[in-house]
Amino acid sequence: MTAAATDLLNVDADLGPEELETRDSVREFVDRRIRPNIAGWYADAVFPQEIVPEMAQLGLLGMHIQGYGCAGKSAVQYGIAMQELEAGDSGLRTFVSVQGSLAMSAIAKHGSEEQKQRWLPGMAAGEIIGCFGLTEPTAGSDPSTMATTAVREGDEWVLNGAKRWIGLASIAHVAVIWAKTVDESGKARVRGFLVPTGTPGFTATPIEPKLSMRASIQCDITLQDVRLPADALLPENPGLRGPFSCLNEARYGIVWGALGAARDSFEAALAYSQQRIQFDKPLAAYQLSQQKLVNMALEIQKGQLLALRIGRLKDEGRLENHMISVGKLNNCRVAIEVCREARTMLGGNGVTLDHSPLRHANNLESVRTYEGTDEVHTLILGQHLTGHAAFR
Repeated sequence: MTAAATDLLNVDADLGPEELETRDSVREFVDRRIRPNIAGWYADAVFPQEIVPEMAQLGLLGMHIQGYGCAGKSAVQYGIAMQELEAGDSGLRTFVSVQGSLAMSAIAKHGSEEQKQRWLPGMAAGEIIGCFGLTEPTAGSDPSTMATTAVREGDEWVLNGAKRWIGLASIAHVAVIWAKTVDESGKARVRGFLVPTGTPGFTATPIEPKLSMRASIQCDITLQDVRLPADALLPENPGLRGPFSCLNEARYGIVWGALGAARDSFEAALAYSQQRIQFDKPLAAYQLSQQKLVNMALEIQKGQLLALRIGRLKDEGRLENHMISVGKLNNCRVAIEVCREARTMLGGNGVTLDHSPLRHANNLESVRTYEGTDEVHTLILGQHLTGHAAFR
């Protein structure tokens, strides 16, 4: 496949054969299955569950996990796949992120061998859908204030509480629910639980209507005296380190994914500017149009270099947490501005679903907010630079 118009520095030349194969296979899937249908799915607020088996066949579900039927691909390959998926739609990339980077990662990182064997192969095959319940109605950026509790009663755990903005919950078969427990010393500690969604007391309700991420599913969850066996507990890594390690996997995917939305918006504006005639010549022939195109291409290219650097560091085991915040903050910021600018080049036509930039910009309002807001990542980086935590 030809390189993107935004690849001014030929970054594609730094990708290996397997990475290019990943790019081309996911791009072909997006061109064939997503692009012809996404406007309708977005307009009707439909998540196309029928494409999940093909995503699984491409190895996209738990793509970075080793074993258990997962593809075991590199961090860079995973990032490339997320970029190509989000060029189709952020909501469809979010499905892969929730399934693999959140729900499956929680089990792979913190689950017992029995839990891994029970859930991961079916999740990799797309036969089992998972969700990840951390955010609550009153606990978003500060999950330490969560109100959901898990109390041990004999051989059972009893969960009570509520979660909000939980992707896939209404179609999920298993939910990873984070709740506060009291350990042997009497100290409150966050622990993870695997909750089959058919368990009495578990209710998931889609949040509607939405102006963003309309081709995906986000839900409210209520947990009312949900009783689980003792082995529903994720045994490893108690505390907030558990969910945070999964969030970092999802944030890493966003570093790449947001650029896919930006690149698609740029390409839509570039193509339109070549065809739209005003004052006897195409928009692309005007200096102001070229300035917009150049500025967008430069920002996308810089974001691409950043994503590739972070991906290489991750594959080498040298990635530090603050580096993920650099990528998430910068590339979401860049992407949403590119999409908005691309829309301006489409004029009034740009507010219709015949063109992608405004849809991408609306989606990115959610992407920019979840897995850490701009403010949270700014404070993470501020703490790294100064040594002072300014969260409170």
